[in-house]
Parts: sequence; structure tokens; C-alpha cells
Amino acid sequence: MSRRILVTPRSVTRAGHASLRKLEAVGFEVVFCTPGTLPSEDELCRLVQDCEGYLAGVESITSRVLATAKKLQVISRNGTGVDSVDLAAAEARGIKVLRAEGANARGVAELTFSLILALSRNLTTNDRSLKADGWTRTAGFELEGKTLGLFGFGRIGRLVARFALAFDMRILASDPYAQAQGTDGIEFAEPEEIIRQSDIISFHCPPPKGGGPLLDAGAIAKLKKGVLLINTARAGLIDGEALLQALDDGRVGGLGLDVFESEPPVDRRLAAHPKVIATPHIGGFTPESIDRAMTIAVDNLLEALAEP
Repeated sequence: MSRRILVTPRSVTRAGHASLRKLEAVGFEVVFCTPGTLPSEDELCRLVQDCEGYLAGVESITSRVLATAKKLQVISRNGTGVDSVDLAAAEARGIKVLRAEGANARGVAELTFSLILALSRNLTTNDRSLKADGWTRTAGFELEGKTLGLFGFGRIGRLVARFALAFDMRILASDPYAQAQGTDGIEFAEPEEIIRQSDIISFHCPPPKGGGPLLDAGAIAKLKKGVLLINTARAGLIDGEALLQALDDGRVGGLGLDVFESEPPVDRRLAAHPKVIATPHIGGFTPESIDRAMTIAVDNLLEALAEP
């Protein structure tokens, strides 16, 4: 039996990718989940059993999945986040978990700033009016002098800050790992200050270690009235029910949302809200980001599986 690699990222199972030839060239058989879909736990358990490597997307990789993966040596993500992987279970079984560091940073950062621009100028509201044969003009606001709060100041956060500085915005950032580096034009602040002072807040960080939302009902109540929120990171960073209420009562003026608890979302109330611009997890869904991520992920697999 040939050595097998499971591949699950939706963009790749749907259309393939040239980087996979490197795996086939050294004798690996590439195994795909159902094309274009997020694999279920049952499907993963069935497919991963005889695989030595696993090139993973954003699906949950649970302890049950890992328990069936008797030959698995390495999980290589085609992105940065690994919070969808049961890391304790992987470590207990000696399975390496590797990341494609920074591969989709540009794509996510550009989507983030696209959402900031679209919300600040009410582009979708004005577009819908015109398409309905109306001429109702909804005013927006300019970005110069506005405060952008960033939760997370890694590769994505730093790129978003660069874009914002070009628009003459004030930047507040919260990231315990980045503060010591020092960055011109960036003010590091406590989360409470970002919540209270920001006109726009964007999230580029993993969920808190405790598992609860970073922005819960209490934090949402302290936001500036009319603040714009952008979430291209993790759905669990914001309390969904409290967020819906804040959109309805005007505490939150608009939301740009690219991530959901389940994908596609079962609960579509946020996606359908008139103050929300929702996209189907397209932050890293560009040819450039996919190429970078897949190249890194495949190279990580080959390197790990070549080790004695």
C-alpha cells in the first residue's frame, strides 16, 4: 500500500493545486475529502485512518479523529490558526502540528480594510438603494483622525495598521507578544482602552485561553456608540447574541464578518442583518494566498515526513 496524505482545504479539494504534485512525485497518494466542503468528524475518521500526513483546512480535528489516525505523524495547516486542532490529543500521540506562517496575511488584511472602507461609506446600503430604483443617499464618514483598535498585532494586524496609517488614522493595538518590538505610529493599549476609545475595531487574534468571547456583553456595552467591528479571525471572539442586540440598538454601527461558528452558518441572523456585510470566509481565498499557503504546507509535510 502506498503512503497516503489526506488533503481537506475546500479551495484545494474543489480545484486541486499544483503543489500537490510534489507529494505525488515522491510516492505519496493524495486522498481528498468531499470536494468543496468542510469534512465532518465521521468523514475525517474514515479517511485519516491510513494516512501518514494530513494537510488540513479549518475543520475541527478532534481527539476522536486523532484516535483513529494510527499512522498519522504530522498535521500541516494551510493557514496560521491551529485552535481547530485538539493540540493536547495530538501531542499525546506524538503528532506534529505545523502552520503556514503568514501565508494568507495579505489576503486577510486587504479584505479587512475593504470591509472598513465599505462600512465607513455605507457602500452596500447605497448600492441596494440604487438597485431598487431609489436615490436615497446614506452618508458615511472619512477615516482621517479616526481611531482604529486592533486586537492582535501579528502579520495581519501589522499590514492592516500600515493601510490605516496611509489614511491618517490613529492606531491602538493590543498584543502582549508585539508590544516589546515597538512600531512607529502605533500606540499599544490595554484591551479596555481599545474598547472605550476606538471608532473601528478589528480582530486578528485567537480566542482567549478561557474559551469565552473577547467581546462579551459587558465589553460591548462599553463600546463607543456607532463603532464599526470587523471580524476576519474567529467567530467566537464576539458574543453573537449581545452583538445582535448592539446592532439593533445602534451601539454597533456596522459589522464586517468573514467567519462563523459553523460554515456554512446554521444561524444566519448576523449575516442577514442590514448593518452587516458578511462574506463566506474569503479572507485567504485569493490565488496568491492559496499558492503561498499550499507551498508552505506541502513543504512542511515533506520535511516532517522525511525526518528519521
